[in-house]
Amino acid sequence: MIHKKSVQGTVLAAAVLAALAVSCGTTPEPDRPASGAGAAGPDRAGATPYPDNAYAPSTGEKVRDAFATLQATLNDSCAKDCDYFLGRVNKELQELDRAMKNDPKGPGHFPEPIQKMTELNNTLGADASSENLKKHHKQLIATRDFINTWMQDHPDDYR
Repeated sequence: MIHKKSVQGTVLAAAVLAALAVSCGTTPEPDRPASGAGAAGPDRAGATPYPDNAYAPSTGEKVRDAFATLQATLNDSCAKDCDYFLGRVNKELQELDRAMKNDPKGPGHFPEPIQKMTELNNTLGADASSENLKKHHKQLIATRDFINTWMQDHPDDYR
């Protein structure tokens, strides 16, 4: 009888540990927009400015994280793949813009970067195509560099 209870206890303990290992060992992926050609999320005005889903900004990102990924573009250029580079810079800027607007401190905490993004988005319109990004290459990079400098002067917002 003692033997039967110890086996049952061992089986129960093993089942509990297995369940914990599975629940602790998997990290759910965040919601992602549908993939495929032409899939993209609507922007604030309801338009779909991201014809290529690879460049569509994610939602729910923190300012710190969005700024870190924007900074990762600082040493890149159009030298290798200009379409990819400009699309990525635009994507990172859009994500940072959304993160700033959704930050608990409120969008008023980031007036200059949000203003620069508004200017950039007014220039780009709803067209994030490679051709349009190339046409506005200088403003895109100038916006990135301005926001990088502004954020460097506000370290509490990204540390």
